[in-house]
Amino acid sequence: MNQITSTAPEFLTVRELADLLRIKERKVYDLAANGTVPCSRATGKLLFPTAEIRDWIEGAKSGGTTAPTPRPPILLGSHDPLLDWAIRQSRCGLASYFDGSLDGLARFVRGEGIAAGLHIYDGPDDAWNTPAVAAAAADANAVLVTFASRKRGILTYPGGHEPTGIADLAGLTLAPRQAESGTAILFRNLAEKAGLDLTQMKFTEVARTEDEAAQAVGRGEADATFGLETVARTYGLTFLPVLEERFDLLVDRKAWFEPPLQALVTFCRSPAFRERADIIGGYNVADFGTVIWNA
Repeated sequence: MNQITSTAPEFLTVRELADLLRIKERKVYDLAANGTVPCSRATGKLLFPTAEIRDWIEGAKSGGTTAPTPRPPILLGSHDPLLDWAIRQSRCGLASYFDGSLDGLARFVRGEGIAAGLHIYDGPDDAWNTPAVAAAAADANAVLVTFASRKRGILTYPGGHEPTGIADLAGLTLAPRQAESGTAILFRNLAEKAGLDLTQMKFTEVARTEDEAAQAVGRGEADATFGLETVARTYGLTFLPVLEERFDLLVDRKAWFEPPLQALVTFCRSPAFRERADIIGGYNVADFGTVIWNA
């Protein structure tokens, strides 16, 4: 019997298979009982061989004869320092193109990558990511899983301006993020609630990553930016916490089984990943990998 050589787990549990196939666990037991899905009972409980499950899903496709265009091995969406580090440290081989949550969601729907990092706040529902993903990616063969929760707030230079809240940013020069970013969406929502008139604000050139925004403050080009605690620590900036946000990964279900993404997922479940999150600060990664939405 050939051994699986990728970093993917060799077997899936009933719950893991149910989550990824968007079915109830009871249905998984039924599929195993009638021999529809490959499984093993060697340990006394049902386990499903990952490689055979992947082949089974491929073989079950129907429709025209034209094969779908493969998704390129690219992670899209919002820039996150911990995710960026994990991609490199895991040596998973994935490339990245981070240019904001809305940009990443649109590109994912068009098939331009295998996953997208998102932190899209929905004001009316007071919810993160799920409303936007459900509206845009309902027809995609995709799943939304938790990456981490992150502390976000106001970053300023030590000894400079010391705002006590969003409203206190009036009159200051702000380093903004691109309009398609989850940060910009959230900041507009909070500014409106705080009565901060953004048309009267002074802004620097748009910063397209968390690091670029913090660097603008560190160089004195901006008085403040709306960023992550971990970035404030990295650049020695003062951090005023405002809220904790959810950062999730929208993942192509087929790609989830492939070696590159499995290498990243496996690494993100390791002690080294959790230790890194603790060291750089501002993260809670306890719920990593939890499925929160299925297409």
